[in-house]
Amino acid sequence: MTRRPHDTAVAVIGGGIAGDAACVALGRAGLETVWIAPDAEPGAHLVGESLAPAALPILERLGLSAIVDGAAHRRSNVSFAAWGSDLLVERNAAVHLEGPGRVLDRARFEADLRAVADGIAERRRSALVDAATEAGRWRLGLADGSALSAGFLVDASGRSGVVARRRAAMRRDDRLVAACAFLPHRDGNVEPTPATLIETVPDGWWYASLLPDGRLSVACFSDPDLLPRGLSRDRDRWSAMIGRTRHVGRWIADAGFSVETPPRLHSAGTRWADPAAGKVDGAGWAAIGDAAAAFDPLSSHGMTTALWSAARIAEVVAAWLAGDGGPLAGYARAVTDGVDRFRGQRTALYARERRFAGAPFWRRRVPRTAAFRGSRRAG
Repeated sequence: MTRRPHDTAVAVIGGGIAGDAACVALGRAGLETVWIAPDAEPGAHLVGESLAPAALPILERLGLSAIVDGAAHRRSNVSFAAWGSDLLVERNAAVHLEGPGRVLDRARFEADLRAVADGIAERRRSALVDAATEAGRWRLGLADGSALSAGFLVDASGRSGVVARRRAAMRRDDRLVAACAFLPHRDGNVEPTPATLIETVPDGWWYASLLPDGRLSVACFSDPDLLPRGLSRDRDRWSAMIGRTRHVGRWIADAGFSVETPPRLHSAGTRWADPAAGKVDGAGWAAIGDAAAAFDPLSSHGMTTALWSAARIAEVVAAWLAGDGGPLAGYARAVTDGVDRFRGQRTALYARERRFAGAPFWRRRVPRTAAFRGSRRAG
């Protein structure tokens, strides 16, 4: 016997940062929300612990500032980069009007955010198996056999984009992957520097950051065909790659970190939904977070974009349910404009690294016209 669908104003699909924050924003806007979010697998988020300063005002607007102010998270006061030069250049948080960003205990941050959302939205710990429209509403079927009827659907399912991929064109302009691992600190006689370091190499770039728990988060960003085959099963190759860096390898060795496991590989390329919001048979939908746009991690936009889109979606949904589709169209344009800006900024940033201009990784990311303009400015 088919159960009668439960009616709700809005359904949110996905249990990551975007989905959690959207439930908070929607609930505080007075919108009844059902949250479709199976429990995440342990260790699902190995990278993405740097929260940009621009995210702090968004957290404040959502009433969530307190969750990043505890001792579990480290203020990101100093970063270093060897980009376009062998020399490390220091950047201090004093240049940000919002103050320093945060290096997060990612699991703790998500757990605290989820706890707030759990107190606001009705959560269904089951997977979505079907989404169709009928009479201007969404009819959603879940794996546990239950059904929902929603006036608006929010896709916060991350890069999988379970709804967006069926309702929009999914664009991609690179194949970037991240090889990442956490390195334990083994030398009790050395206190590691609380900093973040970025370093370019011919086949990509490296990121290393001291986490609040004392481990070092290390990631190499490259293209699949440029990484050694079998890297995720070969600790020695991973260690050899680290050893070929100039600054990251020295930090690991001098501070007493230990390379004990091979890295895990994750997709890190830039991809986006086109459009990121719209309507189907009169039923509204919007993608947020990585389901709307996932950026090259060099931007540090990931969590900020998730929070921005989650905060904005409450206004969009409220207007839609009141018969005003303007904010929905405006949100879709804002995502498209944001992607365009990012792609231009990314090209300009990659063009600054001229030492490896002929290497495949860098050649794929810098059009010849951009490289030529850069070389003229240098002269």
